[in-house]
Amino acid sequence: MENQNLETKYNKWIVTLSIVIPLVVALLFGVNLRKLGFDVQPLSFLPPIYATVNGITAIILILAVRAIKNGKVKLHENLMKTAIACSVAFLVMYVAYHMTSDSTKFGGEGVIKYVYYFILVTHIILSIIIIPLVLITYVRALAEVFDKHKKIARITFPIWLYVAVTGVVVYLMISPYYVY
Repeated sequence: MENQNLETKYNKWIVTLSIVIPLVVALLFGVNLRKLGFDVQPLSFLPPIYATVNGITAIILILAVRAIKNGKVKLHENLMKTAIACSVAFLVMYVAYHMTSDSTKFGGEGVIKYVYYFILVTHIILSIIIIPLVLITYVRALAEVFDKHKKIARITFPIWLYVAVTGVVVYLMISPYYVY
């Protein structure tokens, strides 16, 4: 019963964060401090850093799954907390970059343009969907409802891994078009 109360307690936070985070990111994405007259330097050094953080997140997720499959619960827990921290760090850097720099347009043509936009659109949609999934999965582990945790983790893991990997792919595809 106490575990269900913990889940119920956090459900409001999960719903709130799942709505607020994408809305705030979308709003801030459209705010360019330099165009608003603020004297800030463009943070053009951030894209390779946050792409690397995405890559590290993908590796951590794979290591976390291996850890739990090998019965290393504490290692799994620590890796998952690190993956969440990496995702938050990515988000902060991503927003900071877009608030201080002009958006970069993809310059590829032909089929590669469609491949890029397919990857980008699926990455964006799934990055929104992954927020509640990660939060629910994490709360179920906190509540020690491991049967439910395991069920949703099987859905959360591949989506989160896809978002992390495609974050790197999107960066690699658009990086030749960055103006530094």
